Amino acid sequence: MLGDLIGEEQGQTTGIRVLSTDGGHPILEASFAATGTLLGVGIKDLGTYESAMDAEGSLFGEGQGVIMAQGGATITWHGSGVGRMDEAGTVHWRGAIFFETGAEAFSRLNTIAGVFEFETEESGKATAKLWEWK
Repeated sequence: MLGDLIGEEQGQTTGIRVLSTDGGHPILEASFAATGTLLGVGIKDLGTYESAMDAEGSLFGEGQGVIMAQGGATITWHGSGVGRMDEAGTVHWRGAIFFETGAEAFSRLNTIAGVFEFETEESGKATAKLWEWK
């Protein structure tokens, strides 16, 4: 069951690399840096994901990253999602994310999955929303 909105971020793509073009299916690696809130606490999120495009233009991606929260807590994450690019060049991602942390204030994240919307504009501007999935 989809639960509460537990996080929001705004950031920027910091780098893109082409990893492969074998078989006409490009595989890209992208990194980003974002700031926002998670469970009501200010955060900085650094992440990298790889995405593969199929012949119809659909994307599949997997990523990982680290979140540093105000107060010193560290949270790692792993996620997967699917995406599509619109006419303006914005990529719309939807997927799931899983967390691991030893920080007591964020321990709830160890027992849930998050469901996200992640948008990356052609300029590299990125925004994300995260809901708890119970």
